[in-house]
Amino acid sequence: MEINQSFMLFTERLIEQDISEATKILEEIPRQDASLILANLSPGKVIQIVRRLQTSFAGALLEDIEPESVVSVLAAMPPNKAASIVTHLSLEKRDRILPSISGDLANKIRELYTYPEGSVGRYMSTDYLTFEKQEEAGDVIEKIRNLAIKKTMPASYTYVIDEEGILQGVLNMRDLMLARPETTLNSIMITSVFTIHCFTDRNDAARDMAKRKYFAAPVVDNENRLLGVIKAENMLTGLREDFSSDLLKMVGAGGDERTFSPLIFAMKKRLLWLNVNLVTAFMAAGVVAMFEGIIAKITILAIFLPVIAGQGGNAGAQSLAVVMRGLVMREIPPKRVKELIWKETKLGAINGVVIGIITAFLAWLWHGNAWLGLVIGLGMILNLIIAGLAGSSIPILMKKMSIDPAQSSSIILTTVTDVMGFLAFLGLAVLFQNKLI
Repeated sequence: MEINQSFMLFTERLIEQDISEATKILEEIPRQDASLILANLSPGKVIQIVRRLQTSFAGALLEDIEPESVVSVLAAMPPNKAASIVTHLSLEKRDRILPSISGDLANKIRELYTYPEGSVGRYMSTDYLTFEKQEEAGDVIEKIRNLAIKKTMPASYTYVIDEEGILQGVLNMRDLMLARPETTLNSIMITSVFTIHCFTDRNDAARDMAKRKYFAAPVVDNENRLLGVIKAENMLTGLREDFSSDLLKMVGAGGDERTFSPLIFAMKKRLLWLNVNLVTAFMAAGVVAMFEGIIAKITILAIFLPVIAGQGGNAGAQSLAVVMRGLVMREIPPKRVKELIWKETKLGAINGVVIGIITAFLAWLWHGNAWLGLVIGLGMILNLIIAGLAGSSIPILMKKMSIDPAQSSSIILTTVTDVMGFLAFLGLAVLFQNKLI
């Protein structure tokens, strides 16, 4: 690629005299031409220019420069900015330069890719717009205009930082446009900025952003250095992934299983819990077998067993879903665990009375025996009380035992509601068998 020699000479001289003006010209011309000019400058001048560029544009320009030169430029940058620039390089370019990077910069880049699972740092974007606080409004407006023309303008707020990359404020576009060209950003920025620490749990961050109705928020470290931007849409995507994973775990499928996972992989994930479910089903069947004699005498009891199991399972699943959501959203402080379990148990009792009365009435109309209605009604009440207690306590107990609460909790719940429901219903039938025959 060739570029007009006179223009190259003009740009080099301009860089010698006014680095800020030269940087603006580089931002205005096509990227390929800007990269060629940068490649022909001394390392010192390249460093001065890159320091003034947006990280996304800087990454695009360095893409066409020799890896050795890129490493030397990055080594002269503040570690935070250098790490951000690296994220805007292609994977091929990264693979070529990362082995040559060491020291603080290597640690910073490593940190950028090793945030804890579920933390905001894993989902933040490094594509954001920043300016230093001493820059003037007129220059900033011109830069934003050029970025928009090149369609490299990040869809986010515009932040103000100092020389060390520490977040100073956020710009209101109206204030920027109305300011005099010579006004510095330091005097028009909004200094009260809502930030999210990079190690914050994504669920907590999503809740905070939803309260404030922000579509994006700056992510910072312990020293308030700007690391990136977290967008609401990214967190929603992550939450959907978590929800689908928990849903799979609750029914005994692997949380990492996907629609078209290999057959053997899917089988390994599911088979263990299918066997667990088989054992629990035999436990419920064992309870029914204990009452084989009464069922043989009063065969109508067998008809109501699925009703008892179905209602208990559904009621328990409702409590389970509420508590699981509370655990995920950190809404259940330890001191209120007993209160929550008691509330769900009381709710189970109230629902049990209502459903029990309806079921008793229907059984009486169907079979013409009021005592049968009483037995099925009382059995339903006891089963829904147990369902509320089990649905609320099982995930909390699993978490206390350091077991993932989502891991097949529905299988355990179904076992409890089936076993206890059958035991209550058939036990009552034995007590009232003289009235039922």
